[in-house]
Amino acid sequence: MTDLIDVSFQETNLDQIADATGSLAVLVPETGKLGASARRLNRLTKGSIARAVESQMFEKAKTGDVTSLAFPVGVASEKLYLVKLPARCSATQARKAGADLAKVNGDKSLTLMADGHRETASIVQGLTLRSYAFKDHKSDQGDPSGAVLVMATKPEEVESNYAPMRAVAEGVMFTRDLTNEPANVLTTSEFADRLVELSSLGVEVEVLEEADLEALGMRTLLAVGVGSESPSKVVVMNWKGGSDEKPFALVGKGVVFDTGGISIKPAAGMEDMTMDMGGAGVVAGVMKAIAARKAAANVVGLVGLVENMPDGKAQRPGDVVTSMKGDTVEVINTDAEGRLVLADLLWYAQERFEPVGMINLATLTGAIIIGLGHENAGVFSNNDDLADAFLKAAATEDEGAWRMPMGPGYDKLLKSRIADMKNIGGRAGGSITAAQFLKRFVKDDVAWCHLDIAGVASIAAETSYAPAGATGWGVRALDRLIADKYEG
Repeated sequence: MTDLIDVSFQETNLDQIADATGSLAVLVPETGKLGASARRLNRLTKGSIARAVESQMFEKAKTGDVTSLAFPVGVASEKLYLVKLPARCSATQARKAGADLAKVNGDKSLTLMADGHRETASIVQGLTLRSYAFKDHKSDQGDPSGAVLVMATKPEEVESNYAPMRAVAEGVMFTRDLTNEPANVLTTSEFADRLVELSSLGVEVEVLEEADLEALGMRTLLAVGVGSESPSKVVVMNWKGGSDEKPFALVGKGVVFDTGGISIKPAAGMEDMTMDMGGAGVVAGVMKAIAARKAAANVVGLVGLVENMPDGKAQRPGDVVTSMKGDTVEVINTDAEGRLVLADLLWYAQERFEPVGMINLATLTGAIIIGLGHENAGVFSNNDDLADAFLKAAATEDEGAWRMPMGPGYDKLLKSRIADMKNIGGRAGGSITAAQFLKRFVKDDVAWCHLDIAGVASIAAETSYAPAGATGWGVRALDRLIADKYEG
């Protein structure tokens, strides 16, 4: 796993500033009024901070922007950063400021002069999230990311506030690492092995093999993987941090590589299908996060790990498969495989655990990218309270999400001549008909959300909190949902 940057906290010591190596960062409010650390730095650097604050560059800078002063005189540091941040900013503004600071600083060591800023922990959270780099398969690993020293008026309080954020960041990094891995490394077996390691944090992990899945009747899930040499698996991760209440369930699509099967995808861009296990990656990251911070809630995570390959044994367009629920599905397109995996997982989660609520995640449709781009995941739900709670959590954590419509009018697009339903409904409303398909495997009394994360799980361009590639989207929002709605 990619290691988090090393962060330490100590009480502000103005006498150490001159000798600090690496980079120095100081917070300056929009008013330009300098705090104690900034005043000391201004004297040491012969007024350079005051001149920078009075410049048009600082005036035009937005909240959270970082102004860089290279090779400042009077101090040992190579760079001095001015972070424009109000004393009473939001957690999101502070988090983004920290992320911007990490981006410009790179892998140099950093001393952050935070004084008594009340959102210091959020600044450090942003620093941590944006310091990620996936280098596992690089010959040149480069220098390890530099350590961060945070000087604050009340360092123990800041460190205490940061502790749960750090636990969540561990979950985000876990998700990113899984999603970035190539498919010849992250096979279904390797994926399962990495999830078993969560038992060291107190998560009860159970791996169901193909014989177990056959016995349970998970035929739609198994049908996806019959063309692959990699065995299909289901991994159940159970965190029992609450009392005797039923758990909240998270369900993830884990297609470690998706060729499309017999309905094979175009060659151009197929290499990106290593990220088609992104939903399972998020579930794994959330389970790691809640276990690392010892969440006082009962949460079960279930992921279906399969590989969709063309082969003489692979399922064909026109095949009819029977789900664990007992409904029959006519497979029109073998590239609409994720919903077949989730259908059995959703039913199994309800039958075995009787969850108080359930959210599934999947890189399910290209249609959601057409509709929402790469800014928002699509949110589909049968329950307004759960949908609203998730959207609130996502907004708090600055993870884009947008609720999409559902309704019985879309069901006619899934009608099959020879089976209970088809697995696709055509181009029109493709992400919605996929959600309608999944809804058939959700019991009427179970609050449920489907998150289509195809546009946000892995992105070619960098985002506010991540470099190009896997984002870890959803780990923070779901951890927040659990903390706000299901703990205590």
